[in-house]
Amino acid sequence: MGFHPRGEARPTKDRQKGFPALNLDETRIAFKLRKDKFHYMAMSDDRQRYMPLPDDRSPDRGKPLAYPEAVLLVNPVEPELKGEVDDKYQYSCETKDLKVHGWISTDPPVGFWQITPSNEFRTGGPTKQELTSHVGPTNLAMFISAHYGGNDLVVKFSEGEQWKKVFGPVFMYLNSIFTGEDPLTLWDDAKNQDFQQAHERGVISGRLFVHDRFISDEQTPANGAYIGLAPPGDTGSWERENKGYQFWSKTNDQGQFLIEHVLAGTYNLYAWVNGFIGDYRSPTTITITPGCDIKVGDLVYEPPRDGPTLWEIGIPDRSAAEFYIPDPDPIYTNQFLANDPNRFRQYGLWERYAMLYPDGDLVFTFGESDYRKDWFFAHVTRKTTVHMKKRHGRSSLSFDKVNKDETYKLRLALSSAQVSDLQVRVNDPNKDLPLFSTGIIGGDNAVARHGIHGLSWLCNIDIPGAVLISNGENAIYLTQANGGTPFRGVMLYYTRRISSFIFWESCKHLI
Repeated sequence: MGFHPRGEARPTKDRQKGFPALNLDETRIAFKLRKDKFHYMAMSDDRQRYMPLPDDRSPDRGKPLAYPEAVLLVNPVEPELKGEVDDKYQYSCETKDLKVHGWISTDPPVGFWQITPSNEFRTGGPTKQELTSHVGPTNLAMFISAHYGGNDLVVKFSEGEQWKKVFGPVFMYLNSIFTGEDPLTLWDDAKNQDFQQAHERGVISGRLFVHDRFISDEQTPANGAYIGLAPPGDTGSWERENKGYQFWSKTNDQGQFLIEHVLAGTYNLYAWVNGFIGDYRSPTTITITPGCDIKVGDLVYEPPRDGPTLWEIGIPDRSAAEFYIPDPDPIYTNQFLANDPNRFRQYGLWERYAMLYPDGDLVFTFGESDYRKDWFFAHVTRKTTVHMKKRHGRSSLSFDKVNKDETYKLRLALSSAQVSDLQVRVNDPNKDLPLFSTGIIGGDNAVARHGIHGLSWLCNIDIPGAVLISNGENAIYLTQANGGTPFRGVMLYYTRRISSFIFWESCKHLI
């Protein structure tokens, strides 16, 4: 690793022929600052605060909680912090927003900042979450990790596999002000820094449309879609990609996009659009050469469809943010997280489910329930006096008429999974064999790490009309069947998160 002028760090990983097989779980640079000087941490406009001291995590000042990273401050050096939780995962950030984070000293008035001008070297795409700064005072430059992704984002090399990648640049920036000036101007100054990009790169532009034939005959511009170049792979593979480079942008309200400063190489173009499930992938690869300016014209994404939507829960946005996020237990409340948009990062929210539903699991009734109030954001296990028990959720709906010879499609879009087995049963929760089971999936641990998403999953389930009831109530049972710890669960854009999106489609219009 070398440090260049202005504090730029560009570590390079270079595997030569003949190297043994290995896994690369985590790569990072850690900076440890003086605890007697740097007390104020900032990693976004809405998450910055005076931080606890590392001493506050000692056994005589802090009480360990459900995992080592989380400590309840019972006798902190600064009394006003008493009763808050210190947990480094409360300062995690999606890489698309991970531009600058660091610390402020008020005596002398100095700022220490890490600035990342491009996320091209990071794994898992723009929504991958990473650690930033935390108690220490610690400042982390994360390059590779399994955080919020699990084993899917561990870089795995076979014996003799050659590989080379440059991580960075990350720019370590120090600034200062005169005594008596507002120390928070150091944060504003750090946000305004930039790092000049190299010129030997390419540009790609175009326009993305969506065509959902069951909504409109017309193609509509994909407003606010994420679109990016990542190494060639299957549809959606960018989210689990961990060896190459990625370059992302967002479309405007006309669906237009511009991706600049792209390293020379061969890529697929990937995209996803809020409000629609699934992923777009270009049918052919795209080769970027130094100085190129590629115009791909109009691209069209057709979301997966088998028929018209009969009902839906949530929003297809790869996040559980729209569901019910409870208030934390008062003994664990951190005031700096009390308001949106970060209230889901409070400690211990997984325990609130059993408190809200002490006598049984939630029931969501279509036409009556409101997913913003009645659908708990995470499909977690339930604590009993003996062990962590599997969790059932039930959705009830009525059909005026069911064609017994017809097949209905249930799509479950998951925004997270942690060592979970999500099973689906219809009208009989005790049936030995479910209609559908994911098997054990996931390792992103987003529940414990205060996330509203990890990696996404899309489950497409055929429901025979023969198991449905005409002119009566039907119950769809979702069971997270793998218990054992409080952190196993799913989120649906739907649920564990049962996070964002369940919808039925009638397949009689199958095309």
